[in-house]
Amino acid sequence: MKRNTKISFLVFASVIFCATCTYRANDPNVCFAENILPIFVSNCAGCHGSGSGIDLTNYDGIMRGVVRHHPLRSKVYNYIKGSNPKMPPASHKQLTSEQVFTIKAWISMGAPNSSNCSGCDTSQYKFAANIQPILNNWCVACHTSGNAGGGHDLSNYTGVANCVGSGKFLGSIKHSPGYIPMPQNSPQLSPCDIIKIQNWVNAGYHNN
Repeated sequence: MKRNTKISFLVFASVIFCATCTYRANDPNVCFAENILPIFVSNCAGCHGSGSGIDLTNYDGIMRGVVRHHPLRSKVYNYIKGSNPKMPPASHKQLTSEQVFTIKAWISMGAPNSSNCSGCDTSQYKFAANIQPILNNWCVACHTSGNAGGGHDLSNYTGVANCVGSGKFLGSIKHSPGYIPMPQNSPQLSPCDIIKIQNWVNAGYHNN
């Protein structure tokens, strides 16, 4: 009786696990431009940017290491997975388990070059709900406490507000002449994200 109960539980758990994986592997909210590209740009572009042998700042470059629908046969996934991944190097901030799983789900979906999957609402520009998530995706890997590139920590409101107050923030993310373009060695943020940030700054860049 106990043996049958144990087997039934394992079968049930496997069904739930597989169902969850299938759902995430076909999740329409896993979007290349909004979810996948920021992971590579913020964690890999420092060494693998434009002009390097392996350019991970754009779709075509990333796809050189991807086999559609087959994450386990894809170099980019095999390099980042497991408890001791090859990339990023041990001396650098490691990807989170959620980031690794998101990349796996995207490859399982067929690695589409998708963007704006959830629409763009530029009327929403609260710091905690809208602005900080953008910075977390694109900037925090290089601009955080202990690794404040350019002296800027963008992992919290105070650091972001100080950067905005310096007058460099908007010029950099808009790639304006005379400013260091950010994210570094990569394309601009999406027009939607830039407008949200611009609206927040123009409204007084409050901690809301």
